[in-house]
Amino acid sequence: MGACVSTRQVVIVEDADRMQELMGSGDAVMREIERAFPSVQILVRGNEITFSGDEADVAAAAGAVDELRSVMAAGVPLTPQVARESVRMLAGARGVVTAAAGAVGREPADASARPVSVLSRSILSTRGRTIRPKTEGQAAYVEAIESHTITFGIGPAGTGKTYLAMAQAVAALQAKKVNRIVLTRPAVEAGERLGFLPGGLNEKIDPYLRPLYDALHDMVDPESIPRLMEAGTIEVAPLAYMRGRTLNDAFIILDEAQNTTQEQMKMFLTRLGFGSTMVVTGDVTQVDLPGGTRSGLRASREILEGIEDIAICELSAQDVVRHRLVSDIITAYAKADESRAPRGGGQQRRFKEERS
Repeated sequence: MGACVSTRQVVIVEDADRMQELMGSGDAVMREIERAFPSVQILVRGNEITFSGDEADVAAAAGAVDELRSVMAAGVPLTPQVARESVRMLAGARGVVTAAAGAVGREPADASARPVSVLSRSILSTRGRTIRPKTEGQAAYVEAIESHTITFGIGPAGTGKTYLAMAQAVAALQAKKVNRIVLTRPAVEAGERLGFLPGGLNEKIDPYLRPLYDALHDMVDPESIPRLMEAGTIEVAPLAYMRGRTLNDAFIILDEAQNTTQEQMKMFLTRLGFGSTMVVTGDVTQVDLPGGTRSGLRASREILEGIEDIAICELSAQDVVRHRLVSDIITAYAKADESRAPRGGGQQRRFKEERS
């Protein structure tokens, strides 16, 4: 067997003022590169970054830094999350595994899907900031919403299922592709026994709709929300309010769909009218339905798979954009669930091939 070829490569950052941004706050971005390529020695001096080590690993590490420079030039703020996802995508395109990507088991990415093209994609610019997908799985989810009438976003907490769907809804409203946004979720946590809660009906259901309001306030001027809701341009209502309606020219989001029954899910999906888009989001590992009741989200994943113009996107712990530990916690629980029930439903591949 031949010995590894050692080499040295220098990357020069012409714009020294951007060097600090490339390094990240507290050098956190560059630490992610070091973590991904532990066999490569990385030395930063002035506006020069020197890589030393095995020839293939050095080329990969230098290529990752070059890609981050392209991502930065496209206007995307560099964070450790962006660095991790860039390394993972580049490793998938090469069909290799790095220290950062090895533990998560993502399938090789399409070589044409460079991090800069995925991570720089803008969904909505609002209130002084731009909302973008932060992982390859999120980008596939956003693309599915744009190209399908009904999209299912299935995955654990923190993967951006609801937030990205909401951004797509606001963008569609601003572009006049739809006339209104309808946001709904089941109030299952109360067992539908809302009468036991204090206050009027709106006060009883408000806690279950609050997460939708919170996301909405991030994307729409809070002062305009009451006016838009009064005009019916934005509607936030419990799932029970959907019965008997036909929703035309609307962007409709059903959140926490794992807590619907099969009958409720069928009722919701058949509200679809002309010119409308539907997004159904949920986490099949967190069902709060009474024992013995099958989740409508789980059932619909099996019943509707393969139907034209319906996309089923499955995000995973790799697509979590909260603290890195959240991804590790989700992965650990999924492994524990699999060991207890070999046929159980841990999170699968984050994006199923859908028919266009």
